[in-house]
Amino acid sequence: MSNDYLLYLKVGDEVVHKRYLRWGRGVVVEERRSEVPGGFCYVRINFQDGKTRVFDNNIRSSNCCYYKGIVKLEER
Repeated sequence: MSNDYLLYLKVGDEVVHKRYLRWGRGVVVEERRSEVPGGFCYVRINFQDGKTRVFDNNIRSSNCCYYKGIVKLEER
């Protein structure tokens, strides 16, 4: 089975949202992939403001978190 998706983030990645800097830094705590062709892939991100937010993680999707403002921070 070929995958219909290409993942942007993985567990442990640190991110910020470029339009909502007040959320603070976030850490990817969960990543899920659909096993059904055309299914959804998502990540759960815990932000410093205490909230967990869920985003599309398929870089091939126009709704991917990358296109919606989530930016990976450089690895040290």
